[in-house]
Amino acid sequence: MAKHYDTAYKEVFSYPEFVQQLIEGFIPSEIASMMDFTSLELHSGNYITPLFENKYEDVVWSANVTWEGVTQPVYLYILLEFQSSNDFTMPIRLMHYVACFYDHLIKNKQVRPSEGLPPILPIVLYNGSKDWSAKEDIFEMISPEPPEFLKAHQPHLRYYLVNEKRYTEEELGLKSTPLSGMFSIENAGNSFEDLQRAVDRIVAIIKADPNKERIDKIVTRWIKRHLKYLGAEVNLDKLNSLVEDKDMLAENLEHLVQKERSASRMEGELIGMQKGRMETKRETALNLINMNILTDEQIAQASGLTLADIMALRADTEH
Repeated sequence: MAKHYDTAYKEVFSYPEFVQQLIEGFIPSEIASMMDFTSLELHSGNYITPLFENKYEDVVWSANVTWEGVTQPVYLYILLEFQSSNDFTMPIRLMHYVACFYDHLIKNKQVRPSEGLPPILPIVLYNGSKDWSAKEDIFEMISPEPPEFLKAHQPHLRYYLVNEKRYTEEELGLKSTPLSGMFSIENAGNSFEDLQRAVDRIVAIIKADPNKERIDKIVTRWIKRHLKYLGAEVNLDKLNSLVEDKDMLAENLEHLVQKERSASRMEGELIGMQKGRMETKRETALNLINMNILTDEQIAQASGLTLADIMALRADTEH
């Protein structure tokens, strides 16, 4: 998909509240329950070496977690994967990225190898049109599965996949956060009618947020990029606030909905006409077959059907 997705989401996830919404809403609850979100700290993601030709946008945060009476930071490595289809090398990429990140921490003397390494939670956020079918642990890529004595010596690294398309509107509706509203907008696809409903929902969520002005600015910048990608004929220069300019946006979206419905009707009429013409050709061919005067080649020429169509029709009549 277009590069704007990576850039737009990278900005969104540069704000701690959206990272918290991702963890609390789309990651297993036992992880969120251990995490102190007031300790969230953003880290640079520009340490990755160019092992792969394509560089994916990534965001790295840390937050303090407590278990067994010990408090320590856990690093959240969020990889934004917004290509049209999934990447089957993702487990290899993540292993490389995590290794580079540990190397970064050591070189910058943020950790001492002799004292151990901090845990990392790799997260892949995906919104491609095709369902994700890539392996989620590099060990699963090793084929055939090695014998028992070799298993312990194979690499293991499992990332957590957040696949936007797998969430239904009902499921997203139970998560009243701006991030869930953004997922709803993306899941609307190219349907401006569905998009209009999704925009209404996210506006309601923003209005109820105690930091609505800040959230409004973040989401507005994001949705402007999204509408531009969709090719929506909306004057985006005048869209400065999703809440304040809701009526203006709704009016433009309604215009787009009407165009969409008109195009759909025209497409339906065209399909109907094509079906009608095909039926006429079939009737003509059947009549000529029943007359048993012309050859199949002549019937095909007279009716406008292919020779294969005529042979199939003749076979049907003989049965």
